[in-house]
Amino acid sequence: MATLLTPAAAADRTGVSLDTLRYYEREGLIGPIRRSPGGRREYTEDDVFWIGLVTCFRDAGLGIADLREFVTILRAEHSAQDRVAFLRERRAALEQRVAALSRAMEVLDDKIAYYS
Repeated sequence: MATLLTPAAAADRTGVSLDTLRYYEREGLIGPIRRSPGGRREYTEDDVFWIGLVTCFRDAGLGIADLREFVTILRAEHSAQDRVAFLRERRAALEQRVAALSRAMEVLDDKIAYYS
């Protein structure tokens, strides 16, 4: 039998709050989450994987609209090419952010050196 996690255990495993789990489900980014006969959410390992993926993408700067679009691409009959194109576009934007952050760090390092 597959391991089922309570919402608290899923939150603990993924490092997100219970509110975030509910928000991701409400937005359609994860799930549908199965329910026990008593109506409590039960998270599977697959759910934990998806929560981790969504959290990683959020940490990378993707907005909720981007995540919804990606989930739609995954769940619909889109080609692998569509999925790769989406991910490449987001990766390019992330590379630009990394470059901008690197430049900012260089300026900060120069100022630290100047004032030290």
